[in-house]
Amino acid sequence: MAKIPQRKIHDYLRHDKKFPHVWCAGCSNGIVLGAVIRAIDELKLNRDNIVMVSGIGCSSRMPVYVDFNTLHSLHGRAIAFATGVKMYKPGMKVIVITGDGDATAIGGNHFIHAARRNLDLTVVLLNNNIYGMTGGQYSPATPHGDKATTTPYGNIDPNFDICKLAIGAGASHVARTTAFHAIELQKQIKEALEHPGFSLVEAICACPVIYGRLNKKGDAPAMMRNMRDNSIPIKAAEKLPPEQVAGKILRGTFIKEVRAEYTDAYQKMMDQLSPKEGE
Repeated sequence: MAKIPQRKIHDYLRHDKKFPHVWCAGCSNGIVLGAVIRAIDELKLNRDNIVMVSGIGCSSRMPVYVDFNTLHSLHGRAIAFATGVKMYKPGMKVIVITGDGDATAIGGNHFIHAARRNLDLTVVLLNNNIYGMTGGQYSPATPHGDKATTTPYGNIDPNFDICKLAIGAGASHVARTTAFHAIELQKQIKEALEHPGFSLVEAICACPVIYGRLNKKGDAPAMMRNMRDNSIPIKAAEKLPPEQVAGKILRGTFIKEVRAEYTDAYQKMMDQLSPKEGE
């Protein structure tokens, strides 16, 4: 009997660790995990040269399951830990897996300063509009008027546009898509991994069990259909009148610039300051 080849994702998982996973049925995190793995495999990156770092939250469980060098750190501190890894081992490919609360609330300062410095990190931010693992609190990405356990009458805060925040902070590569558009997500992650500087890929995700239930968004398939129907590519949006774009999720690459990368600039400074032979 011919041997059935294993699926590619299977090759990158730690099968003796923490399975079955903790994600709820219908959660988009598994789709993002698959996109990350396929992008890494397509680039033929050496898994021993990869460090995947996360903080705390549903998405931050991802490094537990993959066969890379991994670091499951403190809430909001994923980018801070990743910065330390990158500064000490600049040749490593450092990937940060984080959520909307983990990255832009308690981790907000780390997020904006890593972007400002153009540190060579690939940040995959899973935005499900809520704190899922820690109790269903509202996050900086929870839409105005939506409910969470800490905003039972509706959120009165305006929410962040996370991609605009990254661009404003100085990120040199910023992209967004949804978990419904899995192939597009894989392509964006691949491009981010290839980029020599701070890269953000925002993946809009479904949390049907908490966010979806509290806001009557329907079941997981309904939330996926909403991603399909309520999003539009940037180039298509440019050709439409503003009223047809209002309220839509814009998908695509917002900025892609090659600028001086922080660890390179740091090493050049160290070389200049190092005593020369005979000094």
